[in-house]
Amino acid sequence: MCYKHQFYGIDSHRCVQMTPTLKCNQRCLFCWRSFEHEAVETEECPPETILAGVHKLQKKALAGYNAVLDNTVTEEKWKEALSPKHVAISLSGEPTLYSKLPELVDLFNANGYTTFVVSNGTNPEVLERCRPFQQYVSLDAPDLATYTKICRPLGDPEAFWERIQKSLGQLKSKRSAVRITLVSGHNDINPAGYARILQDAGATFVEVKGYMYLGYSRNRLQRTNMPEHAQVREFAREIAASCDYKIRDENPLSRVICMEREET
Repeated sequence: MCYKHQFYGIDSHRCVQMTPTLKCNQRCLFCWRSFEHEAVETEECPPETILAGVHKLQKKALAGYNAVLDNTVTEEKWKEALSPKHVAISLSGEPTLYSKLPELVDLFNANGYTTFVVSNGTNPEVLERCRPFQQYVSLDAPDLATYTKICRPLGDPEAFWERIQKSLGQLKSKRSAVRITLVSGHNDINPAGYARILQDAGATFVEVKGYMYLGYSRNRLQRTNMPEHAQVREFAREIAASCDYKIRDENPLSRVICMEREET
């Protein structure tokens, strides 16, 4: 079980990690993906095709686990995992660049799935039309200059930053979470600046998570850019001191803090 089970009660083994597109309009330093060798998409899959492939591809992704059944991977969990009930639309690429994202979310919802959309927030008009169970928007800087350096948008940074603020502002009306990926030496500054943005956004939850030295990010950053859990917790505490959020839970293994907005 991952920390999403701990924080939100999600059965992690029944959650499909998927993406409707490999395209992204940012080149974040901390991203584990290989945008240096980005695949070229020639066409989009219709939502119906994506839905139809979920069970088959989930089974393929889990191949081999049934050979090592033990106290952790029980036969019961194995069988449950083959029948997923949650979909996290986030794995690779920016999902709002998929032209039929709202229709895909609606289709999953109509077929009994709990949906999570994880976005960089650069397309607020698409997110406004999406109705997932929980909407995530990333906030990886307290100001425009830091955003430009760490997220490296493929376009006008100021325009991108304004669109992210608009996406954050839409979260008040939804069950939602803001994700802050903390990278030592890059964006672990000005907690009060993050707090001001979060206060205006009004998301249900805020996740402050330490960067992990994984994948292709190792070509751009160093292991020393990976903060210890104590650093992540202290930074979250400093954010909470300047806004209406309080620390709700934490998972030291994943180096993540969950904050929740206090009732007013």
